[in-house]
Amino acid sequence: MNPGILYAALAYVAWGLFPLYFRQLSMVGSLEVVMHRTVWSLLFLLGVLLVLRRWRWLRELLHQPRVLAAFALSALLLSSNWLVYVWAVQNQHVLDASLGYFILPLVNVAMGYVFLHERPRPGQWLAVAVAAAGVAWLTWQTGRLPWIALLLALTFGFYGLLRKVAVLGALEGLTLETLMLAPLAVAALVFWGWQGKGVLVQGDVRAIGWLLLAGPLTAIPLLLFAAGARRIPLTTLGILQYISPSLQFALGVWLFGEALQTSRLLGFGLIWMALVIYSLEGWLRLKPAATPTTGLNAQKH
Repeated sequence: MNPGILYAALAYVAWGLFPLYFRQLSMVGSLEVVMHRTVWSLLFLLGVLLVLRRWRWLRELLHQPRVLAAFALSALLLSSNWLVYVWAVQNQHVLDASLGYFILPLVNVAMGYVFLHERPRPGQWLAVAVAAAGVAWLTWQTGRLPWIALLLALTFGFYGLLRKVAVLGALEGLTLETLMLAPLAVAALVFWGWQGKGVLVQGDVRAIGWLLLAGPLTAIPLLLFAAGARRIPLTTLGILQYISPSLQFALGVWLFGEALQTSRLLGFGLIWMALVIYSLEGWLRLKPAATPTTGLNAQKH
């Protein structure tokens, strides 16, 4: 097996199992969870950078205010995505969260068209149209937009758009984002502690231990994903990404017992049909070009 497939698959499996982790923190408010996640992720990432001795990029960025401003915006989008996701898991909306990441690839196609002037192919437009029909069906059935799914897809879609044109890699970029969020996170934790609230004051050892795990649990899947993305084609990566929402969907239905009415299942079915169209279109388009170089790629990696 190409090791890149293994690395990427492990990353997506970890992200797909995140509801199990955040359910362990159901006694902690979602905003406080995000504040802790920011602080402990930053400490873990700084430790990784210390071991790798990769600090030069940070000194260079001090003289690039436009880059810093872009990463400030991406940090805001990332923290918003984290907050919505944690809230959704803690409030029995795992299925809605999975829906957000199912439609994310199609949101990316639309964003590429609007902001990067990319020209989606007819098959991609068909996939977007079918997904839009699924969202419209869910909206009609429930009487409201699936706002959790849309917020997750849009915040991470815009985040990915900013990171697509960013000058930093995954490790350095996340370090900078958490570094920018850390003053706010530390101030919030100190304020809650001063008021006699928060896990650090009122929580038990178990809760604090789960929060400390947020650092490695945030950074390690990201590093696995970065390692996998460098080794495998984008099409393969695009297919593997459905591991994460599929696991979330399974957890929501079979472990957490969230309701899945027939009418709602039809909306999910349209989304899945759109993903099949999207994946097949990309695979069929690249297959002729990829076939002659399979042996060379295997030797290279």
